[in-house]
Amino acid sequence: MNKSRPAPDLWLLIPILSLLAIGMVMVYSAGSVLGFRNYGDSFYFVKRQLLFAGLGLVAMLITTNTDYRVWKGFAKTGLILCFILLILVLIPGIGVVRGGARSWLGISSFGIQPSEFMKMGMILFLANWLGQEDYDISSFTRGLLPPLALIGSAFGLIMLQPDLGTGTVMMGAALMMVYTAGAKIKHLLSLGVAGVAGFIVLIATAPYRLQRITAFLDPWSDPLGAGYQIIQSLYAIGPGGLGGLGLGMSRQKYSYVPEPQTDFIFSILAEELGFIGGLAVLALFLIIVWRGMKVAMSLPDRFGSYLAVGIVCMVAVQVVINIGVVIGMMPVTGITLPLISYGGSSLTLMLTALGILLNLSRYVR
Repeated sequence: MNKSRPAPDLWLLIPILSLLAIGMVMVYSAGSVLGFRNYGDSFYFVKRQLLFAGLGLVAMLITTNTDYRVWKGFAKTGLILCFILLILVLIPGIGVVRGGARSWLGISSFGIQPSEFMKMGMILFLANWLGQEDYDISSFTRGLLPPLALIGSAFGLIMLQPDLGTGTVMMGAALMMVYTAGAKIKHLLSLGVAGVAGFIVLIATAPYRLQRITAFLDPWSDPLGAGYQIIQSLYAIGPGGLGGLGLGMSRQKYSYVPEPQTDFIFSILAEELGFIGGLAVLALFLIIVWRGMKVAMSLPDRFGSYLAVGIVCMVAVQVVINIGVVIGMMPVTGITLPLISYGGSSLTLMLTALGILLNLSRYVR
């Protein structure tokens, strides 16, 4: 325990708790109709959200008060376990298929997503690896390729599920850490060309991904199929206007927007709370990013700095992708909005990670 240390940064803590509270309200509002229709209980989703939020807050309290340097000792073991879980989830009979992807381990409606663990496992391992004093990432073969090979291996296993959204968040946060560590731009750009080519192949070899790209470019080409989610999301956001229709007054949650309490919860939020409500949520996320990066630049060691960068980028990339999808600027990927969307292991792990960031804020110079 760090009793002699300063309190965590309130500019981080307050937005985190505020977003969690907003999420609770919106999960109830967005999921009440679906909960009553499928389970006979309007509070079905919010009760489960409260459970996982409670677990997450306990975990956040622990990580906030645990010296971040302790996690160095778990970096290698943690990453190995994450890889083992990613392999186990691909085995029929062990991995559980939900929403067309074999992404879960668990029983019945309770389960965990190994890909969610990999996001934090990769960030922790890279922070420890890149933070070594004698590590020279400016060398292409000895410095840059090894971490990229590791990131690519994890991404490949996640894509076998397949889970493009989570894999993209993990890779985005990891690459930002590599860039922050001093990787040369020319090296990253040359590899980026190969990455884009590989990305195109991934899309072209999976019909459903190609449909999502087509729907993104012209959702009205298939309004009842691939373009349905984007169209219904925009139908929710448009009528919200400046001030919204009022809390609980969404029309699109009545079986129009699919799973409104998860990936598309921001569209329901914008419908009920309007442009002002949506802007307030974005402002809270921006405060977390701002303060998190300030923490990263003010820490006394490289491990702590890279760890902070990784956590902040994980949040930022996920927010950008989710809201980009909801407003029709990106293809549908199946990514939740951190702290807002309904989720089990994803919410608990996000709060755990943010607890580490809060602990890092106690060590700023």
